[in-house]
Amino acid sequence: MRLDQRLIAEMIPTRARVLDVGSGDGTLIDYLYRTRNCDARGIEIDMQSVTQSVAHGLPVMHGDADHDLSYYPDDSFDYVVLQRTLQAVERPREVLRQMLRIGRHAIISFPNFGHWRLRLQLLTTGRMPMTSVWSTPWYSTPNIHPCTIRDFLALCEEEGYIVQQWLAIDEDGLKAPWRRSIRFANLFGEQALFLLRRG
Repeated sequence: MRLDQRLIAEMIPTRARVLDVGSGDGTLIDYLYRTRNCDARGIEIDMQSVTQSVAHGLPVMHGDADHDLSYYPDDSFDYVVLQRTLQAVERPREVLRQMLRIGRHAIISFPNFGHWRLRLQLLTTGRMPMTSVWSTPWYSTPNIHPCTIRDFLALCEEEGYIVQQWLAIDEDGLKAPWRRSIRFANLFGEQALFLLRRG
């Protein structure tokens, strides 16, 4: 599993009801089911990933985070997860609202567009940055709403969400040591991970 998936799994207690939005190949769902005895299921837009997940016996449905979350009843899940997908949805604010409507908690991970390497590349080359996290050219990237850690915190404040836990992490598998400083986390964290609940 990727680092952000391992950290997400650590936030979810045993026997929780979990919906993984943008579940990809189902790695997180499989892990939660096997090791945490969770009622974990997924929704995924890529049909090939859905087929792969279902072939491995995982409960994953074909669906779109921007449109299909509204069909779930209120409080259907304990945790709703959105891993590395926030920047690729059409309506991030609405997706977060739906996540915290259908789940008591939301866990979101996303690549941090405020990382110093991205800033430096943009400053020195005048072109959209490329890194191991942001690895697709601007003209073919699915990432239509990149944001920084500070942007995300501002949105949470506007919407009245309570941030129960947050982490800044790097792509090499280390938790950033700037946990108490948003400014430094925003500058040095390659990815961010947030655990939210309704206010």
